[in-house]
Amino acid sequence: MADISPRVAVRRTYKLYVGGAFPRSESGRSYPVTSSAGDHLANAALASRKDVRDAVVAARKAFPGWSGRTAYNRGQILYRIAEMMEGRRDQFADEVAAADGLGRGRAQAVVSAAVDRWVYYAGWADKIGQVLGGANAVSGPYFNLSEPEPTGVVGVLAPAGSSLLGLVSVLAPVITSGNTAVLVASERAPLPAVTLAEALATSDLPAGVANVLTGRLPELAPPLAGHADVNALDLAGAGELAAELEALAATTLKRVLRPIGDDWADPDPGLSRVRPFLEVKTVWHPLGR
Repeated sequence: MADISPRVAVRRTYKLYVGGAFPRSESGRSYPVTSSAGDHLANAALASRKDVRDAVVAARKAFPGWSGRTAYNRGQILYRIAEMMEGRRDQFADEVAAADGLGRGRAQAVVSAAVDRWVYYAGWADKIGQVLGGANAVSGPYFNLSEPEPTGVVGVLAPAGSSLLGLVSVLAPVITSGNTAVLVASERAPLPAVTLAEALATSDLPAGVANVLTGRLPELAPPLAGHADVNALDLAGAGELAAELEALAATTLKRVLRPIGDDWADPDPGLSRVRPFLEVKTVWHPLGR
């Protein structure tokens, strides 16, 4: 039998996830991704301002259909995503271990927590209306009802220090309530975000509901914050850019969530990350005689 030469490692160049597809960056650029120990892992697409605009267009196009689904159906789809994540446990664990410098056991625990967090928000999908809405006690010949509604397209900056659990903890609550999202992944550790995008693409999530960009935060965050068709902004991973991004968001009157510390890490977050991206519609209806 002939000797088999050692294989040359197949190094991947990961792409963006926009509108349900995996395009290369409009600029054609990529950048090397290394482990916490400095070892080369892969290359990731280096998104541009044009990619930000394309992702916002995709999110806006998907918003009417996603927000128009029943809350129960959204919960079913989100649970399906958790199933797809569970099927990629080993891949996620390898990427989390490399990105965050964790041992195998600890990385597996982080993956379990991320899957559980996704299931947690899937369970909330059809309960948000009952908790945050309902009949209001008013004095008059009419009913007064309040109902939460999604605000629209939300720009999400993933936490830099938690490549998977932080990512899931900021993305899932945004889309649970019917919003669509443009997510900027951790620049340092984008591979779990791209693997999550692959799980999204093979689930029942409609194209454009969640869009994932990789690249330089200072290059991608400002055009996202200032985009007139983005309705809200989550600054979880903004770091030192937070004040600048808040000022840009103010030019188009966006809702802005500027967390204090790692609020996403709360093991029982409730609706603290859902509520900021909801509007409340109040309906007055006369009583029948």
